[in-house]
Amino acid sequence: MQAPGSPDAHRAGTRLGRLLSSLTPQASAAGEAATAATPPPAVAAVTASKPAAPPTSGYRLPPPEIAAIVDTPPEPLLSFSPDRKTVLQLARPPSNPPISELSRPELKLAGLRIDPDSFSRSRMSYYTRITYAPFTDTLTMPIPADSGHTISGIPEGYWINYVTWSPDSRVVAFTLRSAGGDADPPRAPLQLWVADIASGQARKLLDQPLNSTFEDYDWVDDDTIVAAVIPPGLGPAPRKPITPLGPKIEDNSSGRKSQARTYPDLLQGPYDEQLFEHYCQSQLVTVKVSTGEVATIGPTRLYTATSASPDGRYLLVSWLERPYSYSLPCGRFPKRVQLWTREGELVREVAALPLAEDIPVAFDSCRKGPRGIEWRDDKAAEMSWIECQDGGDPAVAASPRDIVYVLEADVAGDPAAAPRAIAGTDMRCRGVSWGTGQFALLYEAEWKNRRSVTWVIAPDEPEGGKTVLFDRMYEDAYTDPGSPATRRTPWGTYVLALVEGERRLLMQGSGASPEGNRPFLDLLDVDSKEARRIWQSQPPHYEYTSSILSDAEDTSHVTLDNLRVLASRESVTEPPQFYIKTFTDGGATTSERCISAFPHPYPSLRELQKEIIRYKRPDGLELNGTLYTPPGYDAARDGPLPTLLWAYPREYKNKEAAGQMRKSPCTFPGIGSTSPLLFLARKYAVLDGPGFPIVAEGDEEPNDTYVEQLTASARAAVEELQRRGISDPSRIAVGGHSYGAFMTANLLAHAGDLFACGIARSGAYNRTLTPFGFQAEERTYWQTPETYSKMSPFTHADKIKKPLLLIHGEADNNTGTFPMQSERFYQALKGHGGTCRLVLLPHESHGYSARESIMHTLAEMDRWMGMWLNGATPSTDEPADA
Repeated sequence: MQAPGSPDAHRAGTRLGRLLSSLTPQASAAGEAATAATPPPAVAAVTASKPAAPPTSGYRLPPPEIAAIVDTPPEPLLSFSPDRKTVLQLARPPSNPPISELSRPELKLAGLRIDPDSFSRSRMSYYTRITYAPFTDTLTMPIPADSGHTISGIPEGYWINYVTWSPDSRVVAFTLRSAGGDADPPRAPLQLWVADIASGQARKLLDQPLNSTFEDYDWVDDDTIVAAVIPPGLGPAPRKPITPLGPKIEDNSSGRKSQARTYPDLLQGPYDEQLFEHYCQSQLVTVKVSTGEVATIGPTRLYTATSASPDGRYLLVSWLERPYSYSLPCGRFPKRVQLWTREGELVREVAALPLAEDIPVAFDSCRKGPRGIEWRDDKAAEMSWIECQDGGDPAVAASPRDIVYVLEADVAGDPAAAPRAIAGTDMRCRGVSWGTGQFALLYEAEWKNRRSVTWVIAPDEPEGGKTVLFDRMYEDAYTDPGSPATRRTPWGTYVLALVEGERRLLMQGSGASPEGNRPFLDLLDVDSKEARRIWQSQPPHYEYTSSILSDAEDTSHVTLDNLRVLASRESVTEPPQFYIKTFTDGGATTSERCISAFPHPYPSLRELQKEIIRYKRPDGLELNGTLYTPPGYDAARDGPLPTLLWAYPREYKNKEAAGQMRKSPCTFPGIGSTSPLLFLARKYAVLDGPGFPIVAEGDEEPNDTYVEQLTASARAAVEELQRRGISDPSRIAVGGHSYGAFMTANLLAHAGDLFACGIARSGAYNRTLTPFGFQAEERTYWQTPETYSKMSPFTHADKIKKPLLLIHGEADNNTGTFPMQSERFYQALKGHGGTCRLVLLPHESHGYSARESIMHTLAEMDRWMGMWLNGATPSTDEPADA
C-alpha cells in the first residue's frame, strides 16, 4: 500500500497501476530519432495445402472491429501531491506510436538502447499535457475542464517526461523534448523545467541540457535539484573509422570461469566503447528552483545514479569505469559508489566494484562486494547495504550468507568509523523494510526450495537478535499473509505504516483461495502473529487497496480511527474506478466515495462472458484457466466456436501450489494492444492463461519432464473445452508470446493432434543457443544436454505437421530471444515441408509498440486462424493504409 508517486505505487496489469504515475517514466513504447523510410514487415511463407499464400509485403490492418479496440484512447495518469491537496492529471498520446518514431536512429551499446539526438534512452513514453486540480471531496476524475488548470507556458511541439513533485508540494518538475515533427523544433537533449502550482506557470530551470541516458534529476530538498547535464564543450560523436584499427579481441588467458546468458546489444569493439562514453558521460550540477542559481559538483564521469539523503545534506553517487566487457551489459561493468556532501565534497568511498564477470548463472547468485547501497528511509542520513559472504555463489556453504550493514553519513568521513552489521541471513537477503530504529522487517529467500523468511529486527539494537515473523514456501499463494503497507514521511521517504505504536502492521494481500482472489487488508499483531481482518473484497466486485492517503500529517504512525486509503473497484462488466475508503472506530466502520468515472473502454465487448474453468490433468493435478466467449454466445444453441488457447508455462517445486487458483472471476477483462482477447470481437472463444505448470519436487528438476507435463496439460484443457461444447480440436489454435511461443512450438511437435494451427510470437526454439540457462533452468547445456535437446522444438522440426505462424521483432532486446531463433526455426520447418509463415517486424523489440506493427500482427493472426480454423481463403489484396 504505497502512496502514489512512490517507487512501489504501480500494480502491474491493473488500471490502478496504469493510472498512478511513478513520476519517473522509464523507456517504453514510442521511439525516438530522426524520421526514416521504414521497410514493410519481412514475410516468408510456405504452404503445403490448397489455400493461396497470404500477401508477403506491406503493412495491413486487421478487421475494423479489432482495430477500433486497439485505437481506444488511453486514460490519463494521475499523481497526488505529497500533502494530498492537489492531483495531477497527465494526458497521454495514442498508445501505439507510428512506425516512423521507431525508425529513428538508435544506438545499441552495452545493453542500452540510446537515442543519439536526445542523449536519453530511446523509445520513451511521454505526456502531452499536465492538468491539475485541488483534491477536494467533490472532485471526480478525469478532471473536468471546468474544475482543473492546465500548466501554461510549455512551448508547442514538445513532449513531457519525468514529472515529479517537490517535497513541499509547491512545485512540479519535468523535462521537455522536441516531438521532432516537420513543424517542431529540431530534436535535441531534454530540458529541465518547473511549474509553480500556485500560478500554474511553467519556466525553464536549466539552460544546460540533460543527459538522461542513466540519470536525469533528483530533488535534494524543497528548493534544490541535482541533475546530470551534458558536459559543457562536449564535441561531436566519434566517427566510425573507415579502415579498421585492428581485430576485435577477447581474451581469457587466466582460465577464469565466466558464464553468462545470451545478453543483447553488447559492445562490439573499440568504436562502440567510444560511443558508449560519449553518450553516457555527464556532469552533475545543483540548481536552486527559486533563483536558478547553478553549481557544478564533481568531475565529468559516466554517472549512473545520484540519490540525496532524506534530510538533503548528502549525496550517494555512483558511476561506471573501465575496463568494459564485450560479453556483459553495463550493469556488470566496474562501478564506484561514493558518499559526497551536497556540495560535491568526498566524504567516503563506499564501494569500488571490479568487472563482475564471474557471477555464477545459477539463481540466487550475486555480485561480490556491497550491493543494494541506499539510504535508510527512517533516518536523516544513514546508508545501508548488503554484502555476500559466499563469494556470490549459492553453491558455497556459508552462514551467514549475507550481512546487512549500516553507516551514518555524519561519521563516515572518519576512516576509523566502521560499518555496523545489523543482521545476517542464511539465505540470500532480499532487502529491508524500514520502520523505526526499534522495528524493521528483514527478508531472505532461496530459489531452490522456493522458501522465504521474514524477520523482525531492531536495526539500532542488533544485539537483540531477530525474530521470525513468517517462514513459508512462497509458491503457496493460499498462505500468503500479504505485504506491509507503508506511509510517507516528512522527508518524502516511505516507511512501514505502524498502527498506533511499533508492533502492529497493516498487511494487504491478494487473498488467493480456491474460490479466486479476494484482496484484503489485515491488522497484524507482530508479537502474537495474529491478524484481524479489517476489510476484504466481496463478489461480484474485485477491489484492492493501494495507497494510504491520510499520511500527510507529521506523525510516526497511522490510526484506524481515521485511515483514508485509495482503492480500486471493478467487475467483469465495469471498468476499474477509484475510491477513497475511510476506516474509523478502530477499523470497525468503513465509508467510501467514488472519485472517478472512467467510461467502458470497448463497449462492443461490454457483454462478453467470462468464466474460470477447472479441470484435472491425468496425474491428478488441479488446473484452471479463464474462458471468454463473445457477447450473446450460448453453447447449447450455437455449438462449438473457433477457439484460441493462449498460455505461458511456469515452473513449480510443489504440486499443490502448482494447482492453486491465482485468478479472480470478478476482474475486468483488460484488453491490451496485442491481447488474445481482441479475437472475441471476431466471435472466437479464448481460453486465456490456462495452467501449464511444470512441476518437480525434491531434488528433481521440472524441465526433465517438460514435454510430458506440457502435453498433459494441453490435453486436459482441450478435453475440457470439448466436454463443455465450446470447441473441437479441428478448430483450436494454440498461441503464446516469448516462452509461450516456445510452448506453442513444442505442442505442435509433440501433441499436434490437439490443435489445428499455432501462433508463436518472439520465441526461442533452439536451446543450444542459450547454453548457460534460460527461463527457470539453472543448469547449463553441458550439464544436461539431453534436457536442452528434448525441450528444443528446433530438434523436432520434422515432427511439426500443423501450420505454424512465426512473428518476431527484428530488434528483439530480450535475453535469449534473438530474431535468429525464429529465422532458423522457419528454415528448419521449411526444409521439412512444414506449413509455416515467418513475419519479421522492422524496428520492433520483444514487445511490439508501433501502430503499424501491432495492426499487422493482428491482421496476420486473424488471417492465419481464418485459414486454418474457418477454412477462409486469405486475402491477396494490396497493403492497406495502416
